[in-house]
Amino acid sequence: MNKTPNSSIKCSVNNCAYHCGEQNYCTLNEIKVGCCDANVTNCASTECASFQLGGPGGCKH
Repeated sequence: MNKTPNSSIKCSVNNCAYHCGEQNYCTLNEIKVGCCDANVTNCASTECASFQLGGPGGCKH
């Protein structure tokens, strides 16, 4: 499946269905950021709510 990297969204989560292979970008047009905790005080308390489990994909160059 060919995907186009979105150079505005960097990502290193290789097992996400929207990850752009070795380029470390997301292929979505936009992402949703969510919270893991009710009281967010640091980066670890946030998550990419657009994550979908999948394998690394190839991207259009």
